[in-house]
Amino acid sequence: MGLVLDALFIFTCRVVDVSLGTIRLLLLVRGKRVQAALVGFFEVLVFIHALGRVVGHIDNPVKLLAYASGFASGCILGSLLEEKITTGYQTVHVVLPQVKADTLTCRLREAGFGVTVVPAAGREGIHSMVMMTLERKALPAALSLIGSESPDAFITVLDTRQRRGGIFGLNGK
Repeated sequence: MGLVLDALFIFTCRVVDVSLGTIRLLLLVRGKRVQAALVGFFEVLVFIHALGRVVGHIDNPVKLLAYASGFASGCILGSLLEEKITTGYQTVHVVLPQVKADTLTCRLREAGFGVTVVPAAGREGIHSMVMMTLERKALPAALSLIGSESPDAFITVLDTRQRRGGIFGLNGK
């Protein structure tokens, strides 16, 4: 029973520390250094506990399996947490023929999105680039609307570190 509990402890520690590592990296990318350092502090504490249980028993396949599977599970959990708890803004660029841009722009504005349109020259002629900066939680609604209105549009989504002024989100605030 001791080996099973030890393996479960190692697995859990790895899931927690890898998930914390994902959150720490996201905080760093968004310029939140102090919060990232605090998360990193706890990440390392948990990591050392897991590592301490494995290093002296490197020939024990159960502990190694628990360590490795905890890491893999932590990657999955960390990415799920990132989707659920990460706040911030994203910028969406949509490139499409000029005639389709007018309709899409009207639909996006009706839905409450702040939209800017600029001319763009592509390989196949003059296009329009529809640009929006919006809250991350509003992205699925925007992409759904764009996809239903202009399924052939070229779309890129970028993380936005800072924003100032303008109209954001579904409610236009």
